[in-house]
Amino acid sequence: MKTKIISLALLIAFTVAIHYGLILEPIFGDAHWIHAVHSRFCYIPIVVAASLFGIKGGVITATIISISVLPYMYNIAISTHNISNEIVEIIFYYALAVLVGSIIERVLIQREKNKDVQLQLERTYRLSLMGQMAATMAHEIKNPLASIKGSVEILCNPETNNSDKKEFEAIVKKEIIRVDNTIKEYLNFARPKPIQLIKMNLSNSVQVAVKQVTEQAKSSKIEIMNTFPLEITIKGDDAKIHQVLLNLLLNAIQASPINSSINIFGEIEENNIIFSLKDNGYGILPSDLKHIFDPFYTTKESGSGLGLAVVKSIIEGHNGTITVESAKDVGTTFKISIPLFLERQND
Repeated sequence: MKTKIISLALLIAFTVAIHYGLILEPIFGDAHWIHAVHSRFCYIPIVVAASLFGIKGGVITATIISISVLPYMYNIAISTHNISNEIVEIIFYYALAVLVGSIIERVLIQREKNKDVQLQLERTYRLSLMGQMAATMAHEIKNPLASIKGSVEILCNPETNNSDKKEFEAIVKKEIIRVDNTIKEYLNFARPKPIQLIKMNLSNSVQVAVKQVTEQAKSSKIEIMNTFPLEITIKGDDAKIHQVLLNLLLNAIQASPINSSINIFGEIEENNIIFSLKDNGYGILPSDLKHIFDPFYTTKESGSGLGLAVVKSIIEGHNGTITVESAKDVGTTFKISIPLFLERQND
């Protein structure tokens, strides 16, 4: 604010100096066109003040300029006997101040209204998400709880033999883990941990994630072909990146038919690594493709619909982007672009 006022004061002084002929006339002489533009220069600080401070700022600036140029106007009016022109000029100063100031104030008022509308839309969206979260969580927890309830009833039955008890104990443990994982997934979405961006080896993270899902892929007779380049370093959060890779790999395995393959590869483009994961699965319908990153959107019979929403959030937290291409019965390719770690970043 102080800088704006000082700049405006200097601009007023400059234009008044021009009005008095202290700047242009020493350069161009006492030319007729110079007298024609003297008063017009005073419009500039009035417009600037009205733009910065509204009608009040414009009117105050117009008043300061009018008082400052009164001696000049009086002398001109006396010598030309045309004081009415000078009075009209001052009226124009005030008219310009009110006109520009009112336009600016209207724009600012509209901008504030737009902010309020945007805040209301965001609030409505958050409430909608909370409603979807509650409904989806209730659905996801309801089935495991029903399974646990039935298993506990059988376990409490004295007629249940030991072999059946072991089987239903395993079911109870499995369903409790399922509920726990569901709650963790919702908490990660609703209250994610801050991303810690440090130098990390992305190639190692890819290797670890692939190794972790290899047995699951083999059991489905799916081959994972990893040709991702070695020693690719980024500025990222290893735990978060691992979560992304694991999510995409598991989705690819679930979407792939028996005796198919999943390809992982990458290439460097300028200062980014483009990580690609391609499966030969069933593909995603165009109507579903545009929604896959939306929270709670899922085409699976079970699932929270949060996995890819969290993935997108993590990648964006790494200053990266994620895109997807898919065709029915051809397969799906996810492409992730993340900035490389450059040594000069630490310089």
